[in-house]
Amino acid sequence: MSRERGAGTVLVLAVAAVVVLLALAVGVLGSAQRARGTAQAAADLGALAAATAVRRGSDSCAVAEEAVRRNGAELVACSPEPGGVVGVRTARAAVGAGAGPWDAVLGDARAHARAGPRPAEVDVEG
Repeated sequence: MSRERGAGTVLVLAVAAVVVLLALAVGVLGSAQRARGTAQAAADLGALAAATAVRRGSDSCAVAEEAVRRNGAELVACSPEPGGVVGVRTARAAVGAGAGPWDAVLGDARAHARAGPRPAEVDVEG
């Protein structure tokens, strides 16, 4: 009887530790998902701003860089293409700057977007 005394306490502590680790993992994954959404939104808005700048005769990549920066991401690449289409690649820290050891584990959230007029040979109905 005395050998089994306290076994329930150890079991409860183990279950509590597992619950805390699962909650931490969900929080980290949620943060990474939010960063991915931010990177994609910044890429989309940067590409749209760049395509609009091409139409107006401005420097598309400078406009894209400003739009991406204002939306909390970093411009990785800007590639103007023929016909006024602009491709934009962005990156953003997955967990946020200075978030600790998770930065190295998760890396950066990345996104890509293209914007511009639809090519004339594309069949709209088909």
